Amino acid sequence: MEALVSAPWHGRRVLVTGHTGFKGSWLSLWLHAMGAEVSGFALPAPTRPSLFEMARVDTLLDHVEGDVRDESALRAVVESTRPEVIFHLAAQPLVRASYDDPVGTYATNVMGTAHVLEAARQVPGVGAIVCVTSDKCYENREWVWPYRETDAMGGHDPYSSSKGAAELVVAAYRRSFFTDQGPAVASVRAGNVIGGGDWATDRLIPDLVRAFEAGRAPLIRSPGAVRPWQHVLEALGGYLAIAERLLAGDAAFATGWNFGPSMEDARPVSWIVERMRTAWQPPAHDPIRADGQQLHEAGLLRLDCSKARSALGWQPVLGLQHALEWVVDWHQAVAAGGEARDITLAQIAAYAELRFGRSGNLPATSRSLEEIR
Repeated sequence: MEALVSAPWHGRRVLVTGHTGFKGSWLSLWLHAMGAEVSGFALPAPTRPSLFEMARVDTLLDHVEGDVRDESALRAVVESTRPEVIFHLAAQPLVRASYDDPVGTYATNVMGTAHVLEAARQVPGVGAIVCVTSDKCYENREWVWPYRETDAMGGHDPYSSSKGAAELVVAAYRRSFFTDQGPAVASVRAGNVIGGGDWATDRLIPDLVRAFEAGRAPLIRSPGAVRPWQHVLEALGGYLAIAERLLAGDAAFATGWNFGPSMEDARPVSWIVERMRTAWQPPAHDPIRADGQQLHEAGLLRLDCSKARSALGWQPVLGLQHALEWVVDWHQAVAAGGEARDITLAQIAAYAELRFGRSGNLPATSRSLEEIR
């Protein structure tokens, strides 16, 4: 993957918490492909199968299993790896799971964030921290306007409120300890990320993939719910761009950032289901509407990303229709016997070509790595 080696990341020491998860695995693969020296601290992979295990991510980095709720273990990893950059992704990431274990959700998402920041405060040498929260960190008023970074934090359910609280922890540490010295700290709030290799429970795309692969009709809870859907690489590209600006010493970027799709790609669940169903070959079964009482989840959620566009020069480059096709391509290529790591790296290279390359045309992800180079 020589074509992906990037000067800002080549030889850079990076710690990723939550590297065994879906988003953490994609980020770790991308960082390694750019030449970074990656370490990871996380619980074992949260699903079986998992992208982490299928792509053999552990062979590409210094893999340490541990829990961000364990402050001493986390600090020991920061002391031993001496990262220049920390991407904090470790979390309890599911709304519905937070109803089953609210205390564990708060402990992981709020205190886990505090532990990362405290370790970076106590161990010298960390230059930048990017804390990943969620688009659900905002106090959702179910209004039609997209949420801006200056809107109030909140959350109806334990998961959403834990992410709002994590944002407050980040802001407090930044103002209390990192104004004149220590790392520059940013928080990033992405929309609903999708991509190949996600097998989480109670998430739309993984639920669809499982149903389609099993040849059965998917069960849909909230067909009218609108979310800011985007490919995982769009969000990760934003995180990397923020980290680069923090490392360059630009203090103005040590703040909160939204990374979401274009307004037209904030689509209802029913739209996603139909596009996924027809993209799957052969076309999959029609969905079935779930009956019975449902736990509260936000019905309408959009992000205003004008700050990232104007200040960072970031904007989505992969439309939702193409993102869904990439998800289908990934899973069907793996089902046909392809190597998960190669397929993932090919999509990373294709995305990098689309964002940074000379061509304005969408690359076909079925091309080999040699062709993408």
